[in-house]
Amino acid sequence: MKILVFGGTRFFGKRLVERLIESGHEVTIATRGKTQDPFQNQVKRVILDRRKRDDLFLLAASETYDVIYDDICYSPQDALYAAKAFQKSKPRLIFVSTLAVYPNKGRALVEADFDSAHYEIVTGDREDFDYGEGKKLAEAVYAQKAEFPVLSVRFPVVLGSEDYTKRIEFHLKRIEAGTEIGIQNEAAEIGFIHADEAARFLEWAGTASEATGPINAASNGQITLGDLMQLFSEKLGKEVKIETVTEDEDESPYDLEDSYFLSNDYAKSLGFQFDELSDWLPNLVEDVVRRKDY
Repeated sequence: MKILVFGGTRFFGKRLVERLIESGHEVTIATRGKTQDPFQNQVKRVILDRRKRDDLFLLAASETYDVIYDDICYSPQDALYAAKAFQKSKPRLIFVSTLAVYPNKGRALVEADFDSAHYEIVTGDREDFDYGEGKKLAEAVYAQKAEFPVLSVRFPVVLGSEDYTKRIEFHLKRIEAGTEIGIQNEAAEIGFIHADEAARFLEWAGTASEATGPINAASNGQITLGDLMQLFSEKLGKEVKIETVTEDEDESPYDLEDSYFLSNDYAKSLGFQFDELSDWLPNLVEDVVRRKDY
């Protein structure tokens, strides 16, 4: 297949490109050219600004693709440009969305909990919306305006050894220093997906599935915030200090008022097999502790 990946130079996007290459696909990565990639002559490269209409239309006019992965779309304007640019070639498009499109309901969230096909579209650029609202509106544009098949993949927090957000390191640094960590509800459950698993899911979604609309993708199982903090503490060998009220800079980036996680039942019903959170999370934390990159 001829495949275009917007982004694809870091974290799970990079792993996706690696998997696509390994599977024998003809891959083009479209980026601003500011991040060096390791793919050498295994991919084609297009330098563009994803946010500029003319750049997308020039790309669409110069080449056609079977599948497009949109990993760097954060606003309705971003989505509308792509929907219009590629409407003639009609590729299959995989939009990387997020758990943040859902309200927190204190239970497993299913795809129907956010209906992008009927969500009112408000136009605007990335600066006009927060992350969650930007993704909701981008999903809505793709669902209502695209004249080609779109699958919106809703991921929870993605973890991995190359996680540039350093959220695990945030906690380890504070535990090591004896600094308190703000958690308002230790019983709240949270879910994750590993970067390698996310890449595996995206490859399947684009090349082995015909599903359209929204789809949740998360590892099997959840963990309470209290148990997560204890896991960090155990792997580091130091006591964690948890407080319900702290300064903003000490609040955990995972802090939740109530449980917030995805049901992956729909994806499993289509045949995808997810990893068990309990199988990989302890090993990942142990690896981060061993590297001491915090």
